Amino acid sequence: MRKPNHHIFVCASFRLTGEAKGACQKKHSTDLMQYLTSELSDRGMDDVTVSTTGCLSLCDNGPVMLVYPDNYWYGNVNEEGIDRILDALEENQASEEDLLTFAG
Repeated sequence: MRKPNHHIFVCASFRLTGEAKGACQKKHSTDLMQYLTSELSDRGMDDVTVSTTGCLSLCDNGPVMLVYPDNYWYGNVNEEGIDRILDALEENQASEEDLLTFAG
């Protein structure tokens, strides 16, 4: 396996007990994984790895997804958002429409 250029993390709301329990999971974030991996394959984006995570503590913005090493945090992700995010990623950019903003 070669080192991926990007790693996408999708919040699956896992808790310390291993339960998938929380806002992102209730908003079907794990169902988005199939769409995301299928879309990556269809686009030939084999330089991207996808993983689920425990709770990212941004429940009001779920489902939450982040892209490393770019440090792009996306909220309220759905299939249309994934399309925009992957379009932008192919251009080495962020999908501004889907980015979460953080108070600094």
